[in-house]
Amino acid sequence: MKTLKLIVICLFVSAHAFAGISLTEKEALLALYKSTNGAEWNATWDLNTSIDSWFGVKVQDDKVVEINLPFNNLQGALPQEIGNLVHLKKVNLGFNKLTGELPTSLKNLKELTSLELFMNGLEGDIPSELGELKNLKSLKLYSNKFTGTIPQSLMGLTNLEELLLGSNYLTGTIPAEIYALTKLKKLSLMDNKLHGEIPSEIAQLRELEELILSSNQLTGELPMEFMNLTKLNTMMVSDNNLNKEYITVSGRNRPPGMMYLELQNATATMDIEKE
Repeated sequence: MKTLKLIVICLFVSAHAFAGISLTEKEALLALYKSTNGAEWNATWDLNTSIDSWFGVKVQDDKVVEINLPFNNLQGALPQEIGNLVHLKKVNLGFNKLTGELPTSLKNLKELTSLELFMNGLEGDIPSELGELKNLKSLKLYSNKFTGTIPQSLMGLTNLEELLLGSNYLTGTIPAEIYALTKLKKLSLMDNKLHGEIPSEIAQLRELEELILSSNQLTGELPMEFMNLTKLNTMMVSDNNLNKEYITVSGRNRPPGMMYLELQNATATMDIEKE
């Protein structure tokens, strides 16, 4: 009788470890663990314990809602199964060693508000399917090896507040449709291979605080409409092929007119900075 009770207790404990969390979500987490060499993570998972005790995993109402594993030595490609974690609201896998292409299954994460995959070795095109994540507020893909153009579909993410795609190998032009991102506060496309003129439509982003476009192949001049960006406190457009030189502005409470000073030479630059 005692043996039977012990067996029942063990079965109860085992079942409780994964109670409520769907088998599909559990398998998706295990796929992430295996595909990114989980045994070598800085903080690894004890697969025999309850999922809500796994490092970096947040569970609410028996649903996996966040994965936060930055600086954790994840190595390898993200599995397609990550798209089965349909209740995810935040994903932060920054500062790791992720490689390969982004799985298109990310489009299934309709509740996602923040996707942070910066400082990895991800490559290939940025999937147009990310444009289906209509609740996304923050998209941080900077410092990877992405190629191709900026997907037009991203211009439909009207809840975006941060779009950071800098330090990749992106080509093409900045989409004029960017005006649709009316909630955008931070836009960084620096250190890519973008060409063409800076679209005047950016001036319609009245909430914009940071605009970083330096180190590309952009041509033309800064649109005068940028004078309307009254909340803009940081702007960098250096190291392009613009017709004029513009001062880099960084810091709050800078007068908007400062951003449009045409600099004739290095001496003028130094004089302005001293003032």
